[in-house]
Amino acid sequence: MQSNMKLVSQHSLNGYGGMGEGMSLQLARGGRRVLWLAHESAPKNFTAVDVTDPRKPKVIVQTDLPHGRMRSNSLEVSGDIMAVAYQVSEWGLKPAGFELFDVSEPERPRSIAMFDASGPYSRGCHALWFVDGKTVHMACADPELRPRDMKDDQIYRIVDVRNPAKPLAIGRWHLPGTMEGDEAPAPRRLAPKHDAGFRAHNTNVYPERPDRCYLGYLDGGMMVLDISDLSRPKLISRWMNSPPYNGFTHTVLPLFSRGLLVVTDESIQNDGADWPKLVWLLDARDERNLVSIGTLPVSGVTPLLHKGGRCGAHNVHENPPAPGAWRSEDVVLGTFFNAGVRAYDVRDPFAPREIAYFIPPTPQGSPVPTAQINDVFVDDRGIVFAVDRHAGGLYALEMSL
Repeated sequence: MQSNMKLVSQHSLNGYGGMGEGMSLQLARGGRRVLWLAHESAPKNFTAVDVTDPRKPKVIVQTDLPHGRMRSNSLEVSGDIMAVAYQVSEWGLKPAGFELFDVSEPERPRSIAMFDASGPYSRGCHALWFVDGKTVHMACADPELRPRDMKDDQIYRIVDVRNPAKPLAIGRWHLPGTMEGDEAPAPRRLAPKHDAGFRAHNTNVYPERPDRCYLGYLDGGMMVLDISDLSRPKLISRWMNSPPYNGFTHTVLPLFSRGLLVVTDESIQNDGADWPKLVWLLDARDERNLVSIGTLPVSGVTPLLHKGGRCGAHNVHENPPAPGAWRSEDVVLGTFFNAGVRAYDVRDPFAPREIAYFIPPTPQGSPVPTAQINDVFVDDRGIVFAVDRHAGGLYALEMSL
């Protein structure tokens, strides 16, 4: 198939091109579009890029981490406030949790408050969701809990930030059996070569259903939670594919008008060692009885399994309910590491079709012999922004469908 995505610009982000899973668009004063980016494998905290003209992206601010044994893997902007997730490399290090910033002047982000989640069994926050200006939903350790297995250290947590100067933890949920003191037995673990832990990852909550969290829980599969009472999330349903698959459920994207869920399993091992890592389509018309009806086609992915680096699904454009973001319930865009960013027509969920893709050349400085496209965000102009996990920085693409 001929690609329907065309590169319009690429920016190395001042040589700090190792990017995380955080991309969030701010419609700033003066009509500017500012794309905020979290770093994963680069020694930086976050970067802001003016993408008003996507052909001429311009870095307007780039900040340092509090110290070198941590990363800012995720961020979200709501209005003029940004939440940045901090995950440390060793349990017990500080700061661990998230920080709120005033970004009303993007060139001069100002710290408002730090939500502290540090503790002897905590690495802090890995991923967060902040779209309503009121509540941060996140995958984060809770220092009040002690995991039975340290791989299971990050749970689903809810923090009230209506007063951004004083973030307040108000709710939490974890897979029963994973914490000391649980009455439930410990869950069955995957084989050691694929055991990545039972912990929360993406924690998506949408205005269409503010009483639901769509939760990826790594080796625990995915969950739909009732959060009508934010202080007491309750499990509605759970869908698992591992075993026999190899775990690491990452993102749950609801397509509300379609009664569908799009679920991704992240590839985390090089050279196809954990294949298959797929994007699943679930029939969610009955949220208590989720049924798998198919996967997105991988004919363009499998030839690259052994070309170096990771290959397989990672994240999707999550239809963020934010000004300036593109939303579609007919087209799904996902990232596949060395297989690039790819778009799929899911109007017939029983026969999804690949309709566009983009694979850049190996970026200079990459530790693997391929590009490693890590995340994707699409704005309401149809501009596709994709980032490289290691070295490539930010790509801006035009997509014709």
